[in-house]
Amino acid sequence: MDETTFHTLLHRPGTLVDVGAHDGLITIPLARLPRSRVLAFEPLPAAAARLQAALREAFGVVPAHVELHAVALGDHAGEVALTMPVLDGIAQEQWASTAKDYATHLSDRVTVRQFTVPLRRLDDLGLADLTAMKVDAEGAEYEILRGARETLLRCRPVLTLEIEERHREGSSWAVPAFLDALGYEVLFELRGEWFPIAALDRATMQRASPDPSVFEASDPYVFVFYALPREEAAALLARLRGAA
Repeated sequence: MDETTFHTLLHRPGTLVDVGAHDGLITIPLARLPRSRVLAFEPLPAAAARLQAALREAFGVVPAHVELHAVALGDHAGEVALTMPVLDGIAQEQWASTAKDYATHLSDRVTVRQFTVPLRRLDDLGLADLTAMKVDAEGAEYEILRGARETLLRCRPVLTLEIEERHREGSSWAVPAFLDALGYEVLFELRGEWFPIAALDRATMQRASPDPSVFEASDPYVFVFYALPREEAAALLARLRGAA
């Protein structure tokens, strides 16, 4: 199951947050869900410009119920360095991160571009109706959730998260543990079956090179995780299984 399908099946009217919106792959489907308000966060300047253009192409204008925020999210307000590797002269936007600088991977093939971008906490927005959240931040997921702690406790949204050991060692342990402490069940889906995070074999399901110039990964490679409020997890998981 992909992230868009998950959010569509479990959609409730309210505010939906897309962290790491890039050029709108998930932002646009979220914006089409009924009675949705979408907050899209994309700090990389080129991607943010394409996101705005993609929304205009899809809807004619940037819809009034979609807000674009050219900022990074984290656990405090201020500024942060966003580092993007460049491989053989080609920007690797999907690897842009506020959590690492790629210094150990610099070579005649790999260079970096760095941007100073605004940093905000989701909690500072005071959201009262957050129903869903998607996070794809190349290693910064823990800080993003720390900065959203009060919102998660208050609103109990469902979440999808892309978590990869190659981007931040230990993150596939730390992020689920943080969510567990907030009363969330963290799951992954593989070949149509749903499993608790405890079933993740990191040695065989999360093995990938952290070097932007080396494209290799385990098969299967599990990196999308789903978080359900514990008090609703059984009913929500039944809905997901019923749609398979």
